[in-house]
Amino acid sequence: MEKLNVLVTGGTRGIGAGIVRALAGAGHNVAFCGRGETEKFSNLATTLENEFKIKAAYYQCDVSNQDDHAKLLDSFLADFGSLDALVNNAGVAPEVRADLLEMTPESFDRVMNINLKGPFFLTQLAAKKIKDNPNDKFHCIVNIGSVSAEYASVNRGEYCISKAAVSMATKLWAVRLAEEGIAVYELRPGVIRSDMTGPVAEKYDKMIAGGLTLQKRWGLPEDIGKAVKMLLDGSLAYSTGQVIQIDGGLTVERL
Repeated sequence: MEKLNVLVTGGTRGIGAGIVRALAGAGHNVAFCGRGETEKFSNLATTLENEFKIKAAYYQCDVSNQDDHAKLLDSFLADFGSLDALVNNAGVAPEVRADLLEMTPESFDRVMNINLKGPFFLTQLAAKKIKDNPNDKFHCIVNIGSVSAEYASVNRGEYCISKAAVSMATKLWAVRLAEEGIAVYELRPGVIRSDMTGPVAEKYDKMIAGGLTLQKRWGLPEDIGKAVKMLLDGSLAYSTGQVIQIDGGLTVERL
């Protein structure tokens, strides 16, 4: 398999950490970013390098701050030489799960800036970097969406809206970047065990046991990591713009 230089946003925990580890295990060079202090996560990058014999790095970055984007990509290119794939994973739920009638503009803006605006404009800049530094490797962008793009949750409406918008952004970038030789995909996780779902774990335990998903277990970060690894190895190279559900059968329509 071809070794790629990959950047994963929000890669310090949960789904992001699962993606980073899966890609490192597949032999890809991988950098990940987050808002945490550099020293702590640079040690994790060193651990990945030693364990998997790849190049790894951590960069402190707030994806909602567009001033950080150029610095992030410039640092990546200086360290890795080229950018072959971007995984837009960074995302947040609302800090307060409020009814739609109580949602605040501040909460709406926070979620949209991190989940939609940040990755949209990071993709814009990353695509230009890939376009301006061509090579013969497989190039792709993977957006981590959510089944919440279609499933309405009235106590976290800003999250649902952001993920529905990410889905359209995926289509738009797939259309625009096809001529540049860059494939674009959306992965749509279902109920994944992570920090985000921790506060409602008991609720989902009961729902999964009651048949919410066809496969009666939680999804795990490594399930998403395996799917990203498949996309990056070119197995679905002729499927740009597609949505791939990683949800244990949650979205299968049934009577």
